[in-house]
Amino acid sequence: MDAGGVRSRLVWLVLFRTVAASLSLVITVARLLLQPYQEPSRTDTLSLAVIIAAYVSTVVVGLRLRWGRAGKLDAWVQVVGDIVIATGLVYLSGGADSPLTFLYSLAVIGAAVVLDWRGALWVAAASALSFSGLVMAPLFADGTPVAPLLSSRGLFVLGSNLLALALIAVLAGYLSRQLSATGGALSAREADLRRLGRLQRQIVSSMPSGLVTCDARGRVTYVNPAGCAILQVEEAGSVGMELEMLMPGVSGLAPRSPRSELVVGTGSGRRILGLSVTPLEGEQGALLMVFQDLTRLRRMEEDLKRADRLASLGALSAQLAHELRNPLAAMRGSAQLLAQDARDEMGHKLTNILLRESDRLARLVEEFLRFARPPEPMRRPVALDALLVETVDMLRVDPLARDVRMEVAAPEPLTLPVDPDQLRQVLINLVRNGFQAAGPRGEVKVALARTEQEARIRVWDSGGSITEEMMGHLFEPFFTTRDGGTGLGLSTAHSIVRAHGGAIRVRSSRDEGTEFVVELPL
Repeated sequence: MDAGGVRSRLVWLVLFRTVAASLSLVITVARLLLQPYQEPSRTDTLSLAVIIAAYVSTVVVGLRLRWGRAGKLDAWVQVVGDIVIATGLVYLSGGADSPLTFLYSLAVIGAAVVLDWRGALWVAAASALSFSGLVMAPLFADGTPVAPLLSSRGLFVLGSNLLALALIAVLAGYLSRQLSATGGALSAREADLRRLGRLQRQIVSSMPSGLVTCDARGRVTYVNPAGCAILQVEEAGSVGMELEMLMPGVSGLAPRSPRSELVVGTGSGRRILGLSVTPLEGEQGALLMVFQDLTRLRRMEEDLKRADRLASLGALSAQLAHELRNPLAAMRGSAQLLAQDARDEMGHKLTNILLRESDRLARLVEEFLRFARPPEPMRRPVALDALLVETVDMLRVDPLARDVRMEVAAPEPLTLPVDPDQLRQVLINLVRNGFQAAGPRGEVKVALARTEQEARIRVWDSGGSITEEMMGHLFEPFFTTRDGGTGLGLSTAHSIVRAHGGAIRVRSSRDEGTEFVVELPL
């Protein structure tokens, strides 16, 4: 048995001896106090001395255990002390006729507990010798022949006690071996369980998918770190809350349902979750939800679909615009000739209308061609913070900016290789759209920020007038929500940003306003 095992068992033996010695001391003192007043006898004095010695030795070993110094030697000292104490108390209480002979059995059991079966046998043998000495000592002292007396009651007492000590030693040793084997197996199982628990926590904590469990009452019992990151919540604050508050709509999904998608709101906007719901074994009604954040994937899919649509539409638009330019040029030339030959006021008026509308159509065709075939960006290092401030200052005199409060934030210098003219066109389109959406007494904010991988230009307005239905068509050509608009501003801005390798994100609500985010890779 190792030192740690000896110490752990010695603790129990010390506790038992402390209780036993304390009770014996109390009983002895109470007996002395209750009997008629007289001087304590020599036997009483020696009994008190033995009990106090046992108490003191137990306290000493207890202190050594507390200091971490106790070991196998202390265990042997304890069991040998038990034999000495038992012998003293048996001698003082009548020898062979003493009612305290069971103390030897307790010493054997204590040895089996702290020293295993070998210690129990050794202590049983020592106890047998001590008791035999107590029985034989009076006979030798009187000079009486031993053999005749041993065949009487003394022989029975001696034999029965020795047999009892032997049987107790064997039984206690067997039980001690079984206890050691069971304790070792239990310790191994506990170690395996702790190892499996650590492995399970490590797996759950490191898995990239979110994981949420709830009990039968629909209260969250666990959220792993990935789930907290996706839902943007704290584990301590989410455990115990209603599942519907954490993931609205998940209760409507049946357990063992096929993989579903769920849209939830977080601190940074809507998140699209792909999740599966599984019943938890062991508790009726408990559920396990495993989910992934599909928001970026769905955005990429939407971007690819939009790019495909725009590419197809751009090819058709470029061909159509090319075919329109020649007839427009001929029409404008003819209108100019008619204007020269017109002799009355009505003729001049009509030819001016033809010229004006043909010019407008020509501009529209040019705009359309720029959308369909945007020129390659002429990249050069540009200070985005300066470009942002200059563009906003230029737009402050725009008639649409009248009575609109504007703010611009570019806290740190940021230089990026971009086409300044194209990026200025993007900013003009977004900011002017913000003016129109915010309206008089509205507010528009423009900000520049930097992350580890990209630069972000945010254009926010207080209007919040873009609906969910409009979101899917926002960057399509000719889609507009205002009178007189061509529907090419956002489409052109989208094409320019994509040509720079970036992306445009948008979110809108009546309570929080509308925000366009231009993301440009560093």
